[in-house]
Amino acid sequence: MNVSTVTGTAQDQTSTAAPQAVDYQSFLKLLVAEMKNQDPTSPMESTDYVAQLASFSQVEQSVQINDKLEQILAASSLSQAGSLVGREITSADGTVTGIVSEVKLYSDGVVAKLEGGQEVIVGPGVVIR
Repeated sequence: MNVSTVTGTAQDQTSTAAPQAVDYQSFLKLLVAEMKNQDPTSPMESTDYVAQLASFSQVEQSVQINDKLEQILAASSLSQAGSLVGREITSADGTVTGIVSEVKLYSDGVVAKLEGGQEVIVGPGVVIR
């Protein structure tokens, strides 16, 4: 079985890098800067700082959950892509038919490479036998 994971997209477009995640060190730097620059006649309440920390913690947990879900989806996609090898596939427009020899998994989909060298983007309308 020949299944490969490729960075990029099925349409060979270039992707931009994801923004860098904010960690607790960044949050603490922002908090210290906020404390240094606050109005001395009207300082923030300590409960406001705790609320900010709680909000930051929730956002960070959500980001971690999303990362784990993406890993699970990638593993599932790889498993499904692997099951295409050796099967006959017909493109959505019906012009290309052949036996799948290799599968490439991109960030936005799966491309099946046929024994004849043609490639078919696996998506709606594709027939797999």
